[in-house]
Amino acid sequence: MKRSKWQSRLSGDSCDPILRSWLLEPDSLTARCQRSCSTFRVRLLRYGKGRALADESAGGAVGRNLAWVREVALECDGTPVIFAHTTLATTGHGRLTRWMARLGSRSLGSLLFAYPGFRRGRIEFLRLDRRHQLYQRAAALCAPPPVLWARRSLHRLGKQQVLVTEVFLPSIRLLG
Repeated sequence: MKRSKWQSRLSGDSCDPILRSWLLEPDSLTARCQRSCSTFRVRLLRYGKGRALADESAGGAVGRNLAWVREVALECDGTPVIFAHTTLATTGHGRLTRWMARLGSRSLGSLLFAYPGFRRGRIEFLRLDRRHQLYQRAAALCAPPPVLWARRSLHRLGKQQVLVTEVFLPSIRLLG
């Protein structure tokens, strides 16, 4: 797979205002979803060892070795609105490794924004098309348009770091 060109800025007219507000959300998407719907849940789709995507290993977040990969769907009122893909290097064992293993269907975002030791890196953006693996995985949750928007950021806790990528599904626009 060709390495994707994640951007640190979102161009002015690249998406509609509602989607733009979600992409630029500085705080927890979990908390925003909870405020925007009556019933929120995290559905665990996958957790285990796997290979990092080409653009994840190129950024140095995970390296070329195996990583812990977690994929979830954030659902509002029974509808998937965000597909989240998280990678954590399997090398090194710390609190983050233990916490990830025990999360189950709980939100990683609630941990990242509640625990005072986490430091978040810059948010990057990318328009995903059918060729990108994350588009293909997210498309299984909805009837996708030709392009899906994603954002990602690196969160650090001590010597460990986790890369969180969020893909916004078309139904996110219904939450406003």
